[in-house]
Amino acid sequence: MAKKGNRIQVILECTEHKNSGMSGTSRYITTKNRKNTTERLELKKYNPVLKKYTIHKEIK
Repeated sequence: MAKKGNRIQVILECTEHKNSGMSGTSRYITTKNRKNTTERLELKKYNPVLKKYTIHKEIK
């Protein structure tokens, strides 16, 4: 039987790239602890298309 843990996989998507209207997306996959972090994640990650660090928010 598979172990059910508190860590889940989440997808982070760039907010600036989404609003700019440019083609493509900048997404990262990471994990978070469901018990300690109940709200959605917001991290500064590198966007290779815009060539700068931007805020990436959890989607889904």
